[in-house]
Amino acid sequence: MSQWSDWRWQMTHRLRSVEDFARIIDLTPEETEGLSAPGRFRVDVTPYFASLIDPHDPNCPIRRQVIPTSAELVPFQAEMVDSLGEDAHSPVPGLVHRYPDRVLMLVTTQCASYCRFCTRSRLVGDGRMTFNSETYDRQLDYIAATPEIRDVLISGGDPLTMAQPMLERLLKRLRDIPHVEVVRMGTRVPCFLPQRVTPDLVAMLSKYHPLWMNIHFNHPKEITPEVEVALARLANAGIPLGSQSVLMAGINDCPNVIKALMHKLVKNRVRPYYLYQCDLVHGAGHFRTPVSKGLEIMESLRGHTSGFAIPTYVIDAPEGGGKVPILPNYLISMSDSKVVVRNYEGFITAYTQPAHYKAHDPATCPYCQAHQTEHGQEGVAGLLSGERHSLAPEGWYETHYRQTTSATEAPCETQECVEDVVHAGV
Repeated sequence: MSQWSDWRWQMTHRLRSVEDFARIIDLTPEETEGLSAPGRFRVDVTPYFASLIDPHDPNCPIRRQVIPTSAELVPFQAEMVDSLGEDAHSPVPGLVHRYPDRVLMLVTTQCASYCRFCTRSRLVGDGRMTFNSETYDRQLDYIAATPEIRDVLISGGDPLTMAQPMLERLLKRLRDIPHVEVVRMGTRVPCFLPQRVTPDLVAMLSKYHPLWMNIHFNHPKEITPEVEVALARLANAGIPLGSQSVLMAGINDCPNVIKALMHKLVKNRVRPYYLYQCDLVHGAGHFRTPVSKGLEIMESLRGHTSGFAIPTYVIDAPEGGGKVPILPNYLISMSDSKVVVRNYEGFITAYTQPAHYKAHDPATCPYCQAHQTEHGQEGVAGLLSGERHSLAPEGWYETHYRQTTSATEAPCETQECVEDVVHAGV
């Protein structure tokens, strides 16, 4: 029993081969093929998480998340190696700067167990790829030199599999950067390896508040008594907890399963954060669901449970588009005096808009005056605020305004030049 509770023993005795799994479950031919395939994505499962598997049910939701099958080897339309375009948004190795005020800091390629739908399977679990002190220095130097960064998400791989002194050094150095307001961690250790959440680890983490933690849960069966102890330790230390889930066929593509998961999360002081549409990553094609299934699940939650138990359903847009929220349509129509809406039951009503509204004045607002430009990433919010006049696809100005100069004038050669002509009313 003492060994079972030792997280180091759990890591050392992870299951990874056909022989390992054959000792505890009735492997199917598809699983045997998946486990034997050359060049497959890494397999490692902690004994603790393996103990949750139904040995006789090949459709067990725990089993399907961590044991490969032959379906993993089948390519599908639109799959990508780097489906989120992270490499294209990496100014230095391991650092993804996709949004204006926050960055993703990848600090390890190792996980306690490996999800078969991993978005970063191109690098996670690859023993040939490592992050070292030089990598961390370059990441931290970039963050320190970029004052608009106020939020840093530490992920990987799983940062809670790192040596604790190294993890603490990273947290301390981030806390020494004045403009970093919030540090977050993305981890599945509390799910795969709750034994790792020791009082000593939690005491170290609590020294670096405000520290937030996003934990990945996909099914109610994952929240065991051991997991509840780990979550309580983190919550009692003042670490706000959020959960990210991936919508997957045959695992949680059921409104009642998702609702049960959300209820178990909030019972353990974990706020549902995101429900992800499965990414277009190689090996995950058999997990994908139609977007309509996600909308059906969201309809089953809004109004049918507490608002704080409802995650945001998102598509992480391919090629670096970022998270796009997908919601059922509750707004039916709108005029200058009325807004027509429907509720979760289908009850339709009209909300009266104010006849007299004195708008906020940005010229007298200290927050607006202190606002820093996002250098072209303002998006639709920039149109509403007046910071931009238009948003255009690449090459749009050149295509539509190619004759704005006379034959004797030098042509505009940059988009900024063309935009000046357009905005001047030419």
